[in-house]
This record gives sequence, structure tokens and C-alpha cells, in this order.
Amino acid sequence: MTIPSIRYLLAFFVNVLLPAAAYRIASTRFGPAGALIASALPLIGWMCFDFKRFRHFDALSAVVLAGVGMSLLVLASSPARWLTMAREPLVSGVIGVLFLLSLLLERPLIYYLARSTLSREQRGRELEFDATWRTQPALVRSIRFMTAVWGVGLVAENLARLWLTYSLNDHDAQQASTWVRYAFYGGLTLWTIFYRRNYIKRRVGPSTSASSSK
Repeated sequence: MTIPSIRYLLAFFVNVLLPAAAYRIASTRFGPAGALIASALPLIGWMCFDFKRFRHFDALSAVVLAGVGMSLLVLASSPARWLTMAREPLVSGVIGVLFLLSLLLERPLIYYLARSTLSREQRGRELEFDATWRTQPALVRSIRFMTAVWGVGLVAENLARLWLTYSLNDHDAQQASTWVRYAFYGGLTLWTIFYRRNYIKRRVGPSTSASSSK
């Protein structure tokens, strides 16, 4: 396993597994609001470490933390039960729509997520990524495809969690909704890891074959 892959797995551990575990442990004692705060602590710690060492914030952590923060705002308000249960899943739906709308821009959201990851792997790699973006249409297509997948995935997660709010009681819906959230984030993160590795293999493969034939 390569070092970049290890870092991707570390990002998955910090952004998905640790928040899910923290939520699970804290939910029985502190309730939904306390559990959400607990799930945010690994993200905040990782972002502080990332900023101290690399002088930038991890983009994926920021997206997940934004979802947690908006969920806390919903819980802090006191609307009717339907609004409370329905508006929290809508957070991820809004983020998913933003991913899809960013496809209309010159550089979609996944571009900035990828750039953030590369700058952690090695200083200066983000500048190489900028140059590659300008010269390789295949990279542009790949980033746009990943943005579309994340957008559709987050909207699908939103719809699944909305369905849970109508099908289950408050307690069960809250717990199931949380696990659905982290399952979707985890699935999208793992898909991104494998898609990136396959993309690199496809790009490196032809040049490697050409070199070996000389």
C-alpha cells in the first residue's frame, strides 16, 4: 500500500469511523445534541492538526463538520416534530445540490477536495495539480465525474434519511438516520479512494509500458 493510500485511509478513519464511534458512545448518555458535539471533536482535532502542520484546512473534514454544525442548529431550534426530523437530513441534500451546481463552474468542488489532499501528501503538489488541470482534459473529466457521484450520493443519502423520518418513531429514526449518514460518507470516501487509484493506474500504465518497450 502506498503512502497516499494510507493517508486516504487515515482521512476515512478520522472523518467517518471516529465521528460515528463518538456519536454512538455519547448518544446514550448525552442525547442527540451531545452526541453530535462529540462526533465533531475528532473533526475539529484533525483540522487543527492539519492547519498547524500544513497551514490549510482539510476540505472533507470541513464538509462533514458543516453537516454536523447545521444538524446542531436544527436541534437547537424548536420547530414542530416534522420540521425537526426533516430539516436535518436536508442539510446533506443541500450540500449534494451544491456539488451538482458546482459542475456549472470552471472548477467543481471535488477539485478543491483533491487539491487539499495533494497538498498534504507533499508540499508543492497542489501546484502540479493546478498545472495538470490546465493541460490534461482526462483529469478534468475525472474530477467532474467524481463531483457528480458525490452530488448524487449526498442527495440519495438525504432522500433515504427523509424516508426514515416518516417510517420510524423519533428515537429509531434519529439513530438510523445517523448511521445512514456515516454509511453514505464512508461509501463515498472508499469509492473515491479506489477510483483515484484506478485513475492513476490507467494514466501511469501506458507511459510505463512505453518506457519498458524502449
